[in-house]
Amino acid sequence: MQQITVRKITAADIIELQKIGKLTFTETFSSENSKENMKKYLESGFSTEKLTEELSDLNAEFYFAELNGKTIGYLKLNFEQSQTELKDDKALEIERIYVLKEYHGKKVGQILFDKAIEIAKYKKANYVWLGVWEENPRAINFYTKNGFVEFDKHIFKLGQDEQTDIMMKLKLKN
Repeated sequence: MQQITVRKITAADIIELQKIGKLTFTETFSSENSKENMKKYLESGFSTEKLTEELSDLNAEFYFAELNGKTIGYLKLNFEQSQTELKDDKALEIERIYVLKEYHGKKVGQILFDKAIEIAKYKKANYVWLGVWEENPRAINFYTKNGFVEFDKHIFKLGQDEQTDIMMKLKLKN
């Protein structure tokens, strides 16, 4: 397999971000959720307005994983007040790591995860945290393998459906 590269996403990449975001979310969750709830979430969560706002947020960063110029996954990180919950200035939130299904098992998620840890250390974060759907054993296993431990739960709304996310954190050694 050729070299996978990671690059920071800018406002110029919004269409590509929308495309990879919708596609990976659909691949990951459509089989366990209703068409209506998926449609509602994809329309609001990946709207041009919402992505423009997120891309212009100085406390949020997006990165693409690319292979031969093709986007195969992406990462979204939040800092300080842009974190979805904890809002701890000594923490970094991994809000999203998504990889196209055909690239699962090829270390793309690990490469994006390693980028997140590198940034967390650069920003002198004490820990990294995230929320992962309790019905997503693949992701839970991935984070557990990388040293994360469960510390809480919260509700994630997908359309009309309230789902439980397991909140996990990883203490960093600075």
